[in-house]
Amino acid sequence: MGEISRHSDLLDKLMNGVSALSRSDKWSEYLDYQSRFRDYSFSNVLLIALQRPGATRVAGYKAWEKLGRRVSRGEKAIYIRAPILHRRALSDDAGTESSELSVRGFRYVPVFDVAQTEGDAVPSVCENLSSSDPRDAYDRLLVVASQLGYRVEYAELPGRTNGDCSFDLRRIRIRTENSPAQHVKTLAHEIGHAMLHEETRDRRLAELEAESIAYVVCAALGLDSGRYSFGYVTIWSGGGAEAIDQIKSSCHRIQQAAGEILSSMPVSAAAHARVGGRSERARSSVDLYAVDEKWDLDLCPRVTVAVATDELTGREWGSTVRTGAL
Repeated sequence: MGEISRHSDLLDKLMNGVSALSRSDKWSEYLDYQSRFRDYSFSNVLLIALQRPGATRVAGYKAWEKLGRRVSRGEKAIYIRAPILHRRALSDDAGTESSELSVRGFRYVPVFDVAQTEGDAVPSVCENLSSSDPRDAYDRLLVVASQLGYRVEYAELPGRTNGDCSFDLRRIRIRTENSPAQHVKTLAHEIGHAMLHEETRDRRLAELEAESIAYVVCAALGLDSGRYSFGYVTIWSGGGAEAIDQIKSSCHRIQQAAGEILSSMPVSAAAHARVGGRSERARSSVDLYAVDEKWDLDLCPRVTVAVATDELTGREWGSTVRTGAL
């Protein structure tokens, strides 16, 4: 089966997962919970982001209590602007009385992010992965990020943020305490952003594409990220037919980016072992290279020991010994 065909099958699986989640009770419960939070003005969104980057859902102290949660001890409030309302009595010529509300000013009120609270479980459709790293995938994705000019580092990220990508700093950060499998999925997601979204202003589209890329890459690596990816894509796209249409419209970009990531990943350690492993001879070094890669025999003589095909990308790789000074 060709790479494009295989990636298309994986996208079909993603769309089926999103469609099924959109019809589930779990999704209805999630939407009902989210409907209890108010939408904030642009200025308040900026205030929240400045005070607590990574905040996802904020509410006042009493609002959290009504939702069965309480603010954790020692948490610092996020302050936003709330209008000061005044009700004025009115009457018309016929003597009919009414009233109207007017804004007389603004005051600052404290709110807290969900990550600053504890109590009843918060309905979620995204479950972080908890398994191991298949086939040294994280280290191999680091090579892809480096080829794109990005450095990758672990970090203590705010709230429930699993990773981020800074185009200006050419830096990707990965949440330290997550599992190895989640590290792989997050890094694939952020690499998707690095490849496609530096000039993109549509956040919803960017998140849908990046997570779809991560899903395809993970599936090709033998890692099922559906428990996280289905929910993530559904949240950002709105679910249902709208989500399916958006995935279809971005299908080519998703497939192409996922294919480039997979074809740029160096061979796994397991495949390396199958073609002879690492030389221990003095004043020699062993490396891995794609057979179709160009190199200069005079400057860097290499001798091919064996050749194997990477089952993930279909590319041939050689285990070689390079002679000369280390």
